This record gives sequence, C-alpha cells and structure tokens, in this order.
Amino acid sequence: MQARNREEGSCNVSRPKFDLLGRESCRHRSRIRVKRAVRHDHLGFWPMGEDAPGRTLPEHELAATASNIVYTNRWMTVREDKTLRHDGTEGIFGIVDKPDFALVIPYADGGFHLVEQYRYAVKGRYWEFPQGSWETKPDADPLDVARGELAEETGLRAGNLKRLGHLFEAYGYCNQGFHVILATDLTAGEPDLEESEAGLISRWFPEAHLWELIADGRFKDAPSIAALALFQQHRAAQTA
Repeated sequence: MQARNREEGSCNVSRPKFDLLGRESCRHRSRIRVKRAVRHDHLGFWPMGEDAPGRTLPEHELAATASNIVYTNRWMTVREDKTLRHDGTEGIFGIVDKPDFALVIPYADGGFHLVEQYRYAVKGRYWEFPQGSWETKPDADPLDVARGELAEETGLRAGNLKRLGHLFEAYGYCNQGFHVILATDLTAGEPDLEESEAGLISRWFPEAHLWELIADGRFKDAPSIAALALFQQHRAAQTA
C-alpha cells in the first residue's frame, strides 16, 4: 500500500495500525478508501458501499484503462489489458480475441456424424462435432457457416438447420463463442478438406456409442459436449 501511495505523489503516509487480533484499523482503511475515490473520480468510479450522489458506476464491474496487443495473426489476437475494479483495485488481464464459430450437430437415424482429427495443442486425435469459423467473414450468418463447415468436413448437405443456442468456449481468458446448429435431413456427398484439416475423418455413430466415446476419453471437446446438452434440451422440449 505504501508503494502505491508513493506512486500517487503522497510523501506523508502512515503505516497501517493493527489491533490485538491483527485487524487493520478502521481509521487507516477509511483513509485508503477516500484516496481511491478521489484518485479514480475522473474515471467515474466510486468505492462499493459508499454514497456517490450524482455518480453512476460503469457498465462492467471490471474496466480496461489501457490495452496492449502483444500478438496477432489471421485467426486470433492476444492482448494484455490494464484493469480497474469498482473498489479501485488495479490489475492486468490477458485476453485472446477470436471470432465466433459454428458447431454443427448432424443427427440422422438415431445417431450423429462425428469427425476426428489431430489436435496439435493437446497432441492427440479426438472425436468431435464438425465446427469452424470464417476468419475472412466474421459477420457471416452462423447458418451459412454451419452449412459450409458441414459440407467441407463431412460432405453432408443439410436439408434443415436449426439454431439451438449460443455458448462461450472459455470465457476465463477468451471472448470466443459458438453457435450450436442442429442439422437434419442429411444427404451424403464428398468432403472438401482444407490443407489444415489433413487427416480428418468422418463417421456415423449411434447415440449410445457416443456416450461410450465420452466415457472412454475419446470425445473430449468441451464445446461438443456442451452442445449435446442443448441437443437433449431441444429433444426433451419436442417430446414434452
């Protein structure tokens, strides 16, 4: 706390006083709250629990005061933000910016068409639902993206596409979300894989077998498993 106050230009700061139980004195805490409130007044912040007539809190509980891009390529941008909370606490937060993607659940004959490919980050091959994004067209209709990714990875053409919902993949550090699309009325065709999808294979599994893949650790893609929950919710609503 002393180091922070020196940075703020204060040269006459008393040390915190503690009672017999080791608790910081109320007087010292009060001085800290006032200093924070004055310091961040120009940003529109005010410590939680104190009266702030005429002032409004920012929209978000944690706001960025500065941002620095540390890496970027065609698929993602990595940045580090300097952050400030309502109570004046400062910090840093690493964010991965990625466009949303479409995840397709191809359902036919009581089962699912899955794809398996090598995932370099985890050094293994796993089954999952077809999925992907169009980096050059981040504002494309999710149904168009789903239709294109399904045909590209499996060769299947869907006669019917239905949105089941939107989820976030890993919002602890990444802002990427994904649209879950149910594909039915399927027609077989030839896949058209990209170079980065070399080695990808597609196969139909009965639903009971899919749950065995999950239990055996061969279907570990979190978005795919989350999408299954939306599928089951949709099916339950249809049969209710």
